[in-house]
Amino acid sequence: MSRIGLFITCVNDALYPQTPKAVVAVLERLGYDVDFPQAQTCCGQMHANSGYRKDAAKLAKSFERTFAGYDAIVTPSGSCAAMTRDQYPDLTGTDIGDRVYELSEFLLDHAGVEDVGASFPHTVTYHPTCHGTRALGLGDKPLRLLRAVDRIELVDLPEADQCCGFGGTFALKNSEVSSAMLDDKCRHAADTGAEYLAAADNSCLTHIGGGIGRVGGPRPIHYAEILASTT
Repeated sequence: MSRIGLFITCVNDALYPQTPKAVVAVLERLGYDVDFPQAQTCCGQMHANSGYRKDAAKLAKSFERTFAGYDAIVTPSGSCAAMTRDQYPDLTGTDIGDRVYELSEFLLDHAGVEDVGASFPHTVTYHPTCHGTRALGLGDKPLRLLRAVDRIELVDLPEADQCCGFGGTFALKNSEVSSAMLDDKCRHAADTGAEYLAAADNSCLTHIGGGIGRVGGPRPIHYAEILASTT
């Protein structure tokens, strides 16, 4: 694949610029040239999930124009990757989502790399986010990458397959249920005794981080930042 475009997502652009920087660091370490098309905007997921299909379609078409010339589009978000793959065909009638890869998909399935040369001397537990698990079928791909990190100690997260309660607008429209789910997730995270809780979506980590900030527990971190570390 000669041309790789980086899709950083709205949440990362606004709140977590260190995550897409980590993606670039990992890919460049492996010898890839990564381009950041500055015309990129929101993928339209919130609009589509809230019923604003026309607005979502406009954003989807903008995404397709922006990333049209790339052989692969890599993103540190299972949620946004799933949006382009699952909903864009209905919104625009095209299949650009076939070229959009969550980071672990690209590294394992296309680059054929499991050990990216990272080192992270900390205890880490991993939360598999819903879109990555159910929509993309990532399985243990992020965990396989984390297991190859030097000096890391991975500890299992109890009931890891349970949703954290974020779900985009679900957390706003169903706040009581969302808060109960979050309480369970934070309790399980704290029970691990880990220093860090990693995941593949900063949106979920924001939600979990809010709960952990109130009750204590591991520090949320995107797994790409662990892969970028060489300490």
